[in-house]
Amino acid sequence: MVVKIGIKTRRLISRDKKIMITTTRNTFPFVAAKGDGDYAYDLEGNKFIDFTSFVSVYNLGVNTNAGIRQSIKRQVDVLMHAAFTDFYSELPVVFAERLIKSFPKGFGRVFFSNSGTEANEAALKFSKIFTKRTYALAFYNSFHGRTLGSLSLTSSMSIHRQRYGPFPAAVHAPYAYCYRCPFNQEYPSCGLECIDYIRKYPLSKEVSPDEVASIFVEPVQGEGGYIVPPPEFIKGLREIADEHNILLVSDEVQSGYMRAGSFLAMDNSGVDADIYAMAKSLGAGLPMGATITRRSLGDIPQGSHSNTFGGNLAAIAGANASLEYLSRNLRSIKSMVRRKHGYIMKRLESMHERYEVIGDVRGQGMMIGVEFVKDKKSKEPAIIEREKILNACFSRGLLLLPAGISSIRIIPPITISDANLEKGLDAFEESVKDADLATD
Repeated sequence: MVVKIGIKTRRLISRDKKIMITTTRNTFPFVAAKGDGDYAYDLEGNKFIDFTSFVSVYNLGVNTNAGIRQSIKRQVDVLMHAAFTDFYSELPVVFAERLIKSFPKGFGRVFFSNSGTEANEAALKFSKIFTKRTYALAFYNSFHGRTLGSLSLTSSMSIHRQRYGPFPAAVHAPYAYCYRCPFNQEYPSCGLECIDYIRKYPLSKEVSPDEVASIFVEPVQGEGGYIVPPPEFIKGLREIADEHNILLVSDEVQSGYMRAGSFLAMDNSGVDADIYAMAKSLGAGLPMGATITRRSLGDIPQGSHSNTFGGNLAAIAGANASLEYLSRNLRSIKSMVRRKHGYIMKRLESMHERYEVIGDVRGQGMMIGVEFVKDKKSKEPAIIEREKILNACFSRGLLLLPAGISSIRIIPPITISDANLEKGLDAFEESVKDADLATD
């Protein structure tokens, strides 16, 4: 298949550029028109295999499944907005009760919002209320959102923060990015110097630990490059948090909801957080965020945090139906994600051996990153080559998204068929091969 871009697409993009504030679109001319399961279709009728889940929103398939859509439609005909933070409503409570069952024992308070950045904003504010402390600690390459509070934690690119300061009080430390270790060490002989660094520097030279309310961490860094830390790194953060009565916050916005193989990506490290932030796939395609806290942390004062659309009934209907579907099929879905992870990694590791342009392959579940380099010895980021590969895949009918400086994320719907997974990886390999030959 060769994708052809016609006049409809060109005209729409021209209109968009004249009226819309610039965001992040800069890769290829995809104008979404409709979606169905494994596929996305553009304005021209071109059909694409989706390896993006529309930024990890459609974990259960593009435009989700018919049963979930029907639940949303039924709710829309009854009542869409119930002003849930001012009035009471049954469906958000039903969903919250169901959601809590997917969390570790001891979790029992839920706050609904509309997005990942709002879920993290709430986690930041709650951690300050619960601890009566000021600072938060986050990590380089992290992405927690673009509103001012969550942006104080985000540090994957300077452009995200440029001209928006000053920010709420936050300090940063290196993440366990083993492929590009900031300490020039190798795991596991490094002894996790990244954990020692936190104790020696930010928590010694910059802020006192008794001023730190929370440690924000992505169990797998998303926008920063799909970076997977060793399990001991997350465990080390839990130890630091316990040592100083700091709250550990897990940002599951992109990595949660079975994306990394478990309902919570934090579970893969054998560690529980104190507060979790979720969004993206939680709403089954509708704007939805949630912040979930330990029951032992207590509650917040009335009026200290709220919103207008949190608990929106249309979004909750989709989220509730989606979680009901997931719960009903949990065992088979877990098995499916494990099997597909193995297949994807086997294919990618084989490509890693054959193509000089692939520097690293890493991931959990169906959250997998491929990092491109000029050559394996220098590890110089292959930024131009990455863009060529993305565009070549697009031309072959495969939708992909970048991450980090020179990585591509592979995040198809976890329900994708084996046949389409294979077709997509075939198109990916053909595009990588072309880029690899061009660098010789």
